[in-house]
Amino acid sequence: MRIVLVGNHPKIQHLFAGLERALVLLTETLAGLLVAAEIVLLLIGVISRYVFRDSLVWSDSLASLLFLWLAMMGAVIAFQRNEHMRMGAFVRAASPRWQPYWQALSVVAPLAFLLLVCGATVDYVIDESNLTDPALNISNAWRAAAMPVGVGLMIASSLFQLARVEHWRPVLAALALTFAVGLGLYALQPVLLDLGHWNLVIFFVGVVALCVFSGVPIAFSFSLASFGYLAIATHLPLLVMASRMDQGMSQIVLLAVPLFVILGMLMEMTGLAKALVAFLANLLGHVPGGLSYVLVGAMYLVSGISGSKSADMAALAPVLYPEMRERGTRPGEFVALLSATAAQTETIPPSLVLIILGSVTNVSIGALFTGGLLPGLVVGLMLCVVVWWRHRHSSEASQARPRKGETLRSFWIALPALALPFVIRFAVVEGVATATEVSTIGIVYSILAGLFIYRRFDVRRVWPILVGTAALSGAILLIIGAATSMAWCLTQSGFSDALADLFAQLPGGKLTFIAASMVLFVVLGSLLEGIPAIVLFGPLLFPIASAVGVHPVHYAMIAILAMGMGLFAPPFGVGYYTACAINRVNPEEGMRPIIAYMVALGIGLVLIAAVPWISVGFL
Repeated sequence: MRIVLVGNHPKIQHLFAGLERALVLLTETLAGLLVAAEIVLLLIGVISRYVFRDSLVWSDSLASLLFLWLAMMGAVIAFQRNEHMRMGAFVRAASPRWQPYWQALSVVAPLAFLLLVCGATVDYVIDESNLTDPALNISNAWRAAAMPVGVGLMIASSLFQLARVEHWRPVLAALALTFAVGLGLYALQPVLLDLGHWNLVIFFVGVVALCVFSGVPIAFSFSLASFGYLAIATHLPLLVMASRMDQGMSQIVLLAVPLFVILGMLMEMTGLAKALVAFLANLLGHVPGGLSYVLVGAMYLVSGISGSKSADMAALAPVLYPEMRERGTRPGEFVALLSATAAQTETIPPSLVLIILGSVTNVSIGALFTGGLLPGLVVGLMLCVVVWWRHRHSSEASQARPRKGETLRSFWIALPALALPFVIRFAVVEGVATATEVSTIGIVYSILAGLFIYRRFDVRRVWPILVGTAALSGAILLIIGAATSMAWCLTQSGFSDALADLFAQLPGGKLTFIAASMVLFVVLGSLLEGIPAIVLFGPLLFPIASAVGVHPVHYAMIAILAMGMGLFAPPFGVGYYTACAINRVNPEEGMRPIIAYMVALGIGLVLIAAVPWISVGFL
């Protein structure tokens, strides 16, 4: 590939490539060590408090300090790997001629934000230097410095990416468009200052939509809108942006995000997931469509361990897909059911969405964990009805019914995997560990099971797991930070009060509010993906739900399942395309089969919305 921006001299190119490799190595080393340090810190805290009855005050403060560094380093790695979440449907639909222009814009627009916010992050460090952490007795500047360092590394990474662009015209066009939009908004500042709430439409609808549909990563789409609103439509200091992002990204409860991602990866590596699927296959594989039931059940159980839908699908698909295809299941049917089960299990604890929802809405995460089990089971039964209907006259090949002894043997082999969700739940309910710390118990459990029971533990995969976890977590946490700043802007502008008044005036009261929320979260799940939608609209809608008499846990189940439907429903649902990518299946093959599963999900959602006891009966 021809290097345009650094010239064609081999020595210059070699030097440039060496600098980029050094930057990647430095970032990945820091991120991997930070993930490992967080696991050790939380585990020490659990052991000290539960075994020695002595709480370590400093461990939480140090974990919080390191967590912001982990979030920023992870965001840098995700930037380097082009793994930040984005909505690419419209970009993919463009002609090949225009693809390079959209790709250039997806780098130039984030670069513009990073350059603009860099000064604000430095000001934030200076502001935080006046405060001291009481537990560690050090300046808060050590923690806040993660933001300008991370921003600087992402600026360097974006410049490296632009230097590798094959042609210069797309880069210049992206630069010109970004500069023109920014300059045009700045020139209109006197007018915008007088527009009041119309600024919300311009920045949080217009700018966000323009960025999102252009393929700009979600986190930077939110960030550009928030920064533009603060800089042009208000007189507020810009370090507010850095402050709100810090607040959103560094909540200690969100430390569960990287740790549960690791737990899911360890499950696959140590053989826990494979043993679980083998037992379910022996139990149901002999009935028509048996492995489809196995997929529904396995996703339900595995989701209670890993918490990440991508990790769930990546763990189960390689185990089940080859066997199901051999028995006659069409590729489109498999990815359709895989996507539907992933949407169904969004409420299964310890789902990352549950943890993040609890952190941004102040709903008890323990209550969400308890309330999420039965809704997932109800929706799973709806999917099983579709499976039964499709296979009631099926001639699909099925294996001979295994002997009871073989099934019992597979049960004993799978018992450690079956027990893990109950171990996690017991640790939270009995107060052994918090929802954040409990993942470390699961990690130790999985490692011990891999070493001494399944005899499967590939040490060579540990480091890639740590670095990959940091990248995924950084991408998620940067969205949360950006959405937190955006939600703060919406709240300060009075938008939340106006939204509350609008929903309060809807005819029909609680029923109309629930119906409108279901439609809203399906749409948001399709357009913004799950986590951004929850972070942005959760703090705005949950107080309204309480005001009209909807239990927050009940409303959480409605919102999460509706969002899951949108996330995994084609043509816009990103989760559906993830399922297709994991199994290397053409997305068109699953479009028709998934319709029936989406109808089943919709019926289950309506049932859960109509019967609050399903969500709150065991609280």
